[in-house]
Amino acid sequence: MNENMSRKLHFWDAVWDLQLAQCPCDVHFCDWLETEKITDASIFHFGTGSHHVIGIRTAENGSNNCVLGITASPGEYESFVKLAIDRPDVEKSYKVFFGDIYQLEKRLLPEFDVVTLFHLCEFRDERNDLYGALTDLEVATMLTELTRPGGYIIFYTKSFAFDTAEKVIAVWETEQQVEKVGLYETLLVYRKTG
Repeated sequence: MNENMSRKLHFWDAVWDLQLAQCPCDVHFCDWLETEKITDASIFHFGTGSHHVIGIRTAENGSNNCVLGITASPGEYESFVKLAIDRPDVEKSYKVFFGDIYQLEKRLLPEFDVVTLFHLCEFRDERNDLYGALTDLEVATMLTELTRPGGYIIFYTKSFAFDTAEKVIAVWETEQQVEKVGLYETLLVYRKTG
């Protein structure tokens, strides 16, 4: 393998349409936001899917929440661009950027009220190591640091990588000022205490 080629960004060369039977986390998250009456919140969302259901639903439900999403899928990003052009009412409170979450730079991000880490441990592998990317624990730690006190960090218990993510979460919760709130449908909810 050419050394230049091996250092290319690790991205996901597919798109994820809304498939509730296989991955209901985004819909469960929207339900949770509405059940908890979360309004006027800034939300960081890891893994938008090409359906962009969180951005659309939060724009339409009167919650005044705003969402910043990240996707490592060029196709999902392209679907956001189309959505933004067709639905400026949604784009006003929903922004998506393309990139490897393991390349996040803390200095470029604001504070959040809610962070979703639904896809923790699903995507990172040795290709990310070639350019010194963050680990799953480092991503969870950084986004927790960017979560306001009293804010929420939420994981997806039915992820195909949740058995690995659970190990990261076990370390993360001992190192961070967080408390487990409990389960909501397929979601594991934590709250930042300090």
